[in-house]
Amino acid sequence: MTSLPDDTLRKILVQIQQTAIQSQRALNISEQQAAAKERERRILQLTINEITQIQGDVNLYKGVGKMFLNVPRASMEEELKNQEKDLSDDITSLNKKSKYLEKQFNNAQSQLRDIVRLLRLF
Repeated sequence: MTSLPDDTLRKILVQIQQTAIQSQRALNISEQQAAAKERERRILQLTINEITQIQGDVNLYKGVGKMFLNVPRASMEEELKNQEKDLSDDITSLNKKSKYLEKQFNNAQSQLRDIVRLLRLF
């Protein structure tokens, strides 16, 4: 078995390390984004629950910049449910991305361990 030159081996190790570091950073960011969106979704769910519990024809107001607009109840409920659906879709997408990044990180770690194990043999 021919061994790789030290320079080539060093480049491979650096590349694998960079992949692992980038994957770990991206994974952390993805998990933070998913947690933030989950909090937003929970707030929307609570708001929807509060609105549905209100009886009768009630004035609902939506914050727009520094002012509030009177919004029909049906319109407000529909808008909130659409926002909740969008957040749920985003969370699902971020979870898939996190799984991919975690797999990529684990693969890079495994490659590093394999290379170190091989180097110990020589």
